Amino acid sequence: MTSASTPMEAHRVTDAPPRARFRARSVAPWLFLAVPLLFALVFKFVPLAEGVRMSFFRVQPLLGDEFVGFANYTRVLGDPRFQDAFSHTLLLGFGTTVGAMVVGFFFALLFEGSSRLLRAARTAVFLPVVTAVAVIGEIWRLLYIPSEVGFLNSILGALGIPAQPFLSDPGTALLWVGVVGIWTTAPYNMVIVLAGLAGIDRSLYEAAAVDGARLRHRIMSVVLPGLRASISVILTLAAIRSLRLFTEVFVLTGGGPAGSTEVWMTRTYSIGFASNDLGVASAASMLLLLATVVLTVVVRRFTSSKGAP
Repeated sequence: MTSASTPMEAHRVTDAPPRARFRARSVAPWLFLAVPLLFALVFKFVPLAEGVRMSFFRVQPLLGDEFVGFANYTRVLGDPRFQDAFSHTLLLGFGTTVGAMVVGFFFALLFEGSSRLLRAARTAVFLPVVTAVAVIGEIWRLLYIPSEVGFLNSILGALGIPAQPFLSDPGTALLWVGVVGIWTTAPYNMVIVLAGLAGIDRSLYEAAAVDGARLRHRIMSVVLPGLRASISVILTLAAIRSLRLFTEVFVLTGGGPAGSTEVWMTRTYSIGFASNDLGVASAASMLLLLATVVLTVVVRRFTSSKGAP
């Protein structure tokens, strides 16, 4: 005859979590992540692996791929058009990054506050960020029409300024493409700077005002040090984004005129889909990935500090 369990033992048996419940708790997070991970595997990592493989082959869909080793990489690095495209990419990325930082910082200082009018202004300024880049590029292409009936040239004509060629001039086309990039990116930087400004202790402004510091000194001594983490984030995102410029250039100019706005991605696109040389295009993409990773690591190394959150 078995003895009855004590109340304490019955309480312990009741409170002990069953093994099945423990397994369900362990598996549940992975079930929620299963669909995103599956999409990432199918649409990101598998194509990435295939791109790495194709970069070492002469891709011939009907005749079979032929292994060529590093010949595709040699062709990319030795191609003068790729070299020009790389210089255009660096120039456009640097100009867009600096311009977007300056404009975004100015907007953040201008629209900082909690009033309803400022919130509406910030929303209006932020609209380019949530608009498709292809739509933005098409609108600006229409604004840049080089004839006298173009929108911007009509405004310049009313001011007595002659019509400008804008994207039709090889000497200035890259500059006007950069203006579109600044217009698109600056509002996003504004939001990051606004978040950084909200974290600065207001007593520092009061102390600077008591000491008689001018606006320029307050920005240099209080605002910029307080925005160190925000600037690090902006530069990191810019490093990732600057080398992958494609949509705005493709819509605005397609790389023209005379290749003056051709960047790395547009050259890769033309090699892969216009010339149907997918092996060389894959090698160019892998080099771009490597350059992006290196640039991101370097930017993070020089912008992050031990004390930054």
